[in-house]
Amino acid sequence: MRLLALSAAPLFAAAFAAHAACEKPLETRPVNAEGQQPAFLDQTRACESKSAVKLDVVVLAKGLANPWAVEPLPNGDLLITEKPGRLRIVSARGQLGEPIEGVPTVDAAGQGGLLDVALSPGFAKDRTIYFSFSEPRQGGNATSVGRGVLSTDHKKLENVKVIFQALPTYKGDKHFGSRLAFGPDGMLYLTLGERSDTPMRKLAQQLDNHMGKVLRLKPDGTAADGNPFATQAGAKPEIWTYGHRNVQASAFDMLGRLWVVEHGTQGGDEVNLIQKGKNYGWAVQAYGEEYSGKPIDGALTVRDGMEQPVYYWDPVIAPSGAQFYSGKLHAAWKGNLFVGSLKDKYLVRLVLQNDRVTGEEHLLADRGQRIRDVREGHDGALYIVTDEKNGELWKVTPKK
Repeated sequence: MRLLALSAAPLFAAAFAAHAACEKPLETRPVNAEGQQPAFLDQTRACESKSAVKLDVVVLAKGLANPWAVEPLPNGDLLITEKPGRLRIVSARGQLGEPIEGVPTVDAAGQGGLLDVALSPGFAKDRTIYFSFSEPRQGGNATSVGRGVLSTDHKKLENVKVIFQALPTYKGDKHFGSRLAFGPDGMLYLTLGERSDTPMRKLAQQLDNHMGKVLRLKPDGTAADGNPFATQAGAKPEIWTYGHRNVQASAFDMLGRLWVVEHGTQGGDEVNLIQKGKNYGWAVQAYGEEYSGKPIDGALTVRDGMEQPVYYWDPVIAPSGAQFYSGKLHAAWKGNLFVGSLKDKYLVRLVLQNDRVTGEEHLLADRGQRIRDVREGHDGALYIVTDEKNGELWKVTPKK
C-alpha cells in the first residue's frame, strides 16, 4: 500500500494544482485523504512566503510542566498555565515564580488539565483573571471556566468562582478545547471540543449541548445578549457557532473578527473565520480521514448550508495557539496569523489577503519542540510556550 500511495502522489499533486494558485507549494508531502479536492483557490497548500528577517530567540524559562497558555501582563511579566494544574508568573527577565494559590482541582488525564488563561479587559483596575480547565465531576468531566482576582502580591487568586460549566459531563480525556478570548464587544468567547469519541461526535451538530461549539459569554459566565440561538427552543443560549471538532486556537484580527484554528483528523486541520450562527460542518462536512486511514463516516467535503474553512492542512500540523501580529517590531508581518504546531514542531506564519491565505512560512523548526501557544506582548515580541515535560517559554523578536 505504501508503494501505491507514493506512486499516486504525483497524480494527486496535479489534481491539487488545478485548484491551487501556487505552482510550488510549501507543503510537498503526499496528502492523507487521497482524492479530496479543495473547494476554491488557495484553500490549501499555499506558496512559501519567506520572511526577510532573522529571529532572536531568548529562552526566558525552562522546567515548565507541559505549559498550555501564555498571557502577557501589563508590566511585561507573563502568566503561564501548566497542564497539571499550576498557574505561575514568569517575570519579564525570566524569573520563574512559585505556583499561584487558589486554582481549582483539575482533571489532568489525557488532554485535560489547566488550559487557557485570559485577563479581564479591565485587569489594570480589577486584577481579574479568567481560566479554563477540565473539571472533574460526578460521572466524568468537562470544560469549565473560572475567574479570580490576582492578589496584590501575585501569590494567590482570591474570590475564585467557577462561572461556566460546559454540558454534558462525559467520562473521557480528549477534546476539551479550549481557548478564551475577549472580543471588542467585551464578551468572552470560549472554544470547546466535541470530546472526540464516536458517540459524542454527533453533538457538534446539535444545539442542545455545548460540545463542538464556540460560545459567547458575558464576563459573569452567562449567555451574552444577542446570541443567535437564545430564543430557539431546546438550544443552549451561549452558542455562537457550531460544527467544530477541537478548537485549541482563537484570535481576533485587526478588524475585530474572530478566527479559530481547529484540529482535524488525519488531514483536515482548519482555519475558520467565525460568523454568528454559522455551522462549520463537523462531523458531516470535513477534510481528511480517520486515523485508521478509512473515510470519515458520513462526511463530505462540501455540504449546502455549511461554512468552508478558509484554509486547511493535509497532512495536519496539529494547531494550538494563534495570534494576529500588530507589526510593532516587524512591519512586514502586520496582519499575519501565527499558529503553533504540535505535530510538526514549528511556528506557522500565514499571510492573508481578502480573507484568503496567500503565503505560509514555517519558523523555529530547528528547535524541535511542540509549540502550544503564541501571544504578542505589549512590547511587540512573540511569546511562546512549548508543550513538553520540560517545557520552555520563549521571547521571539526580529534580530536588529
